[in-house]
Amino acid sequence: MGKADVELSGGAFDAQDPFNIEGVVTRLRDVREGWRENRRMRGDYGAVGFPSRHALGRIVDVLTAALFPLRLGPAEVTAANEDIFVAATLQSAIPLLAAQVRMELHYSYPQNCDQTVEREVNRILSALVERLPEIRRLLDTDVEAAFDGDPAARCVDEVLLCYPFVTAVLHHRIAHELYNLGAPLVARIIAEIAHSRTGIDIHPGATIGESFFIDHGTGVVIGQTAILGNRVRIYQAVTLGARSFSTDEEGRLVKDEPRHPIIEDDVTIYAGATILGRVTIGRCSVIGGNVWLTRSVPPGSQVRQTQPSVTVEAGDPCD
Repeated sequence: MGKADVELSGGAFDAQDPFNIEGVVTRLRDVREGWRENRRMRGDYGAVGFPSRHALGRIVDVLTAALFPLRLGPAEVTAANEDIFVAATLQSAIPLLAAQVRMELHYSYPQNCDQTVEREVNRILSALVERLPEIRRLLDTDVEAAFDGDPAARCVDEVLLCYPFVTAVLHHRIAHELYNLGAPLVARIIAEIAHSRTGIDIHPGATIGESFFIDHGTGVVIGQTAILGNRVRIYQAVTLGARSFSTDEEGRLVKDEPRHPIIEDDVTIYAGATILGRVTIGRCSVIGGNVWLTRSVPPGSQVRQTQPSVTVEAGDPCD
């Protein structure tokens, strides 16, 4: 760092400014203020803080350690002290998460008074804490499904520690609760943290039953209003997306309309398949690789690509 550094404490610039940094800073401020004023006029900009992706990443890591203390917690946690660790971890993490939810509520509903926001924060966090045992139970079924469904897995601990799917579903189970409880922005940030870490994109609004498994996982997309039953298995590069988007009288997209697939119990969807729209895939169906599907199929269906075909001609082996 040299003489031309900005002095953050005093807001001053060094006299030597060959790149006109001070002028650029001023113009950037003008652009920011113009954008903010435009959002204020539209009524969708809060003047207070905004939830922090960095902070939420740390908070979720701490919560996952509380859910699986002996595997995802620090090395000093043992069976003898894990309850103490879980209690201390939750006592430190929940107020931090509450602060992030509080910022969302102030940002999204600036007209609400502090007392109303605090009541909502307490309601959301109390309900989330109450749901943590059920989240852990669901995650156990997911890990078991991965172990039972992958011949390469040698133990459930390997699945928990090594599979990117587990990271994605850990984040999703927490984010989904927050989404339903009234903190959709914090939930979406948590989902995008998982997306960046794993390449698996699950919207926090998606409803996913127990014993869920994504094998490999990279490139999977599950949309906001998708509903997945129990014991659903998905392979890499599967998309459960929307086929079209409704608009209102002014041409704006209609939000939260059901537009993603319903996948019933015991369905397997192989790599590269794309299922679009509010269609239903009946229970015990198998969707083959690279299938493009935009209509419902009955229970027990076998859906596969018939074209293009692959021809293999035998020849002389190499010397």
